[in-house]
Amino acid sequence: MALWAGRLSGNIDERLNALNASIGYDSRMFAEDIEGSVAHANMLGKIGILTSEETKALTAELAKISEEISSGALSIDQSAEDIHMFIEAELTKRLGTLGKKLHTARSRNDQVALDIRLYLNHQSIELNDLLKQLVSTICDIASKHLESVMPGYTHLQRAQPVTLAHYLMAYAQMFLRDISRLVDSKKRLCIMPLGSGALAGTTYPLDRQFVCDQLGFNAITANSIDGVSDRDFVLEFANILSIIMMHLSRFSEEIILWSSWEYQFISLSDQFSTGSSIMPQKKNPDLAELVRGKTARVYGDQFTLLTMMKGLPLAYNKDMQEDKEAIFDALDTVKQCLAVFSPMLSSAVFHTDKMKKAAQEGFINATDCADYLVKKGLAFRDAYKITGQLVNTCIKEGYTLDSLPLALYQKACSAFSEDIYQAIDLIHCVNMRSVEGGPSPKCVFKQIADVRHTLQSL
Repeated sequence: MALWAGRLSGNIDERLNALNASIGYDSRMFAEDIEGSVAHANMLGKIGILTSEETKALTAELAKISEEISSGALSIDQSAEDIHMFIEAELTKRLGTLGKKLHTARSRNDQVALDIRLYLNHQSIELNDLLKQLVSTICDIASKHLESVMPGYTHLQRAQPVTLAHYLMAYAQMFLRDISRLVDSKKRLCIMPLGSGALAGTTYPLDRQFVCDQLGFNAITANSIDGVSDRDFVLEFANILSIIMMHLSRFSEEIILWSSWEYQFISLSDQFSTGSSIMPQKKNPDLAELVRGKTARVYGDQFTLLTMMKGLPLAYNKDMQEDKEAIFDALDTVKQCLAVFSPMLSSAVFHTDKMKKAAQEGFINATDCADYLVKKGLAFRDAYKITGQLVNTCIKEGYTLDSLPLALYQKACSAFSEDIYQAIDLIHCVNMRSVEGGPSPKCVFKQIADVRHTLQSL
């Protein structure tokens, strides 16, 4: 019989039961459910609703149930309605009437709100570690390529010279912001809702702050209706997950392009590539493509959550049971992608010779050529026009700016002299871009050091 039986009689239709049951996915929160129940039992003992002996017996048995589920000695009954009901039923089976006392001054509404907050808080630690590992991997690779010149792009057109290290560290900054968002979200995630009851609190003299302190939360919810009906923290978590996937997807797009025959900037390890069933020559960057594709899945989960919440009146509604499948799926997907992304990067080979060749052929030192003329006294717009005409000459005559004869330079403008070749040398161009945040080896070395220092503080 369901623990909520009383007002209703008889068995509910099995079709409703199948739709209503959430044990298939919320059972992953068993540890959090028990953690919250232990804190609740301790509080009931503190305020005198339970005796000290009852409190000890309840908390000891809850700990035993948690250990048995973790070890596999106790299987979660999939016919139970949800994880809360299963644990309470198991506790009652073992302790009898005492087990029934645990739910005093508590509703499943505030219980599940607590469980999901605890679960996401624990999961954010794992996510944080995976992101840190990825950023650390990027820093390790970047530190080996401080002088590996490559073209930087705008509009997917070769634009200006940078280094591979500088390029990679742009992604390190993205993932660092993701870590920062996770850390910041805890201000709103770690708020303790237990004590809100079904929606209107309780007549028992609960010590909510005691439970909050026991669980290591920041504060207690200020309004009991909001305490059970708020899922902003789930939406925010889903948004963070979506942004992480967006960053992974952008990085994946680069890898897919760079591993193509047209770029040949990178070769992925065979461990992280696949072949074709019909074309023997193929080596496909499937892992990067899968990450790019799974981004849509996480976006879909976020949209599910937003849509589910958009029309709900206060307070708790059963629609909100849909929050867990969506956030769990998004979380699992992001963790799976992060877990493979770092080893894919660390095992890849970067073809710096191909990158340099692309940089040499792309006229990406044209801005430096114009800047050279500005330093000779020309207005930038005049220098810009002259350099553009020189690029046209190079294209027609088959030159690069590096190989264009000095006579043709001087034909375009008498201010040019032999030192133009030093000014447009790619390594020189990168080294001269030493403004803070720029691509010079000195600047990128500092970027790497700063990122590593930041990682230690997060």
